[in-house]
Amino acid sequence: MRHLPTYGGAVAIESPAPEAPVRILLPQILPALVVGVGSGLLFIGISALSERFQDVLWETVPDALGIGGYSALWMITVLTATGIAVGLVVWKVYGHAGPDPATEGLGGPPLAPGIVPGLLLASALGLAGGVSLGPESPIIGANVALAYWLGRRAAPAVPGALWVALASAGTIGALFGTPVAAALMLSEALTRKAGPGSLWDRLFAPLVAAGAGAMTTQLLAHPSFDLGLPTLSDPGIDDLLAAMVIASLAAAFGLLGCYAFPYVHRAFGRLKHPMIMLPLGGLLLGLLGALGGHLTLFKGLEEVKELGEHLGSWSSGELAKFAAVKLIALVVAASCGFRGGRIFPAVFVGAAFGLCAQALVTEVHPAVAVSSGVLGVLLATTRQGWVSLFTGAVLAASPAMLVVLTLASLPAWLIVTGRPQLELDETGGARR
Repeated sequence: MRHLPTYGGAVAIESPAPEAPVRILLPQILPALVVGVGSGLLFIGISALSERFQDVLWETVPDALGIGGYSALWMITVLTATGIAVGLVVWKVYGHAGPDPATEGLGGPPLAPGIVPGLLLASALGLAGGVSLGPESPIIGANVALAYWLGRRAAPAVPGALWVALASAGTIGALFGTPVAAALMLSEALTRKAGPGSLWDRLFAPLVAAGAGAMTTQLLAHPSFDLGLPTLSDPGIDDLLAAMVIASLAAAFGLLGCYAFPYVHRAFGRLKHPMIMLPLGGLLLGLLGALGGHLTLFKGLEEVKELGEHLGSWSSGELAKFAAVKLIALVVAASCGFRGGRIFPAVFVGAAFGLCAQALVTEVHPAVAVSSGVLGVLLATTRQGWVSLFTGAVLAASPAMLVVLTLASLPAWLIVTGRPQLELDETGGARR
């Protein structure tokens, strides 16, 4: 066997024959199940820990002090304190909480296991403190490191690439609550490195891990992307045109953050020390939170649901402010050294952008507006076409929208392809 490197560090195993026989695939099931369940449990554990701490910071303590949990002063105080806490972890804890997150996508080479505690601690503090980043990158990095380290010791004959693939797929399945996202992401990566053997042979073990991770979170945490949007069962040409326009405009809007990213990262880099970079970043995030309100804090998933549950509660100007503040907060958080992923905050940016468009043109269906806005922003920030399309379709909760979104992705892709994305290379320059 030999292995193929793929996007974000996920690695698929290439069979030596055009079609991997059953005797090769069957032994992969047990390790895939173990890694998938373990990946899901670590994700659930870190999420539960950060949510408990979040309740303390934003409800228990301010209630005890008799102040508003989302008052401007409290937001500035908590986010600045979060920057100090994460700065201490990056400065003093072994491994400095991993590499610079601005240069990391979903994955990367396996980290040393000793780095994992600091990475998870920095991520949990940021999630609880309201930093505009998600859990996906640190969780994938931690699961890959642990699976690779333990797998190589438990079964030295198994290629290390398999453990990386299983952990990446299992975590993606756990994050989205479905193995479909992992299948789309891995298949997109595999098309870049075509080789002999069936695509589904190479996806077999990672999909087992993704399914195990997804079922673990479904059984224990019951994740949901349902925004409660009105269902669009029979989209017409007007819906298609609206989706194409909104997705294209959202993609252009998302590119603003991508173009600014290397400059903001360079500005923070001049400060050099994490105990200056992160507290200053936390202060700026607190000021942005005071400007945009509490919906612009945190990773964005629960806040997106609040947008969907209260359609019509905000003006187009307020929704535009939400989108702009969240995009700026995402760029600042990713530039100053906070550990976290960028997909979930980008989903909030896209949803707010789409609802802003719907508030301006009320004839646009809310499901079209939200899913198209999310599609465009994710295309701009991640360049992951299948995952962007999948996420937009899930939020729309309408199979009929899949055709509309597929067509809407085409002009949006023309806008973003070859442009900077929300990730830097080792020199600090924008990846394209």
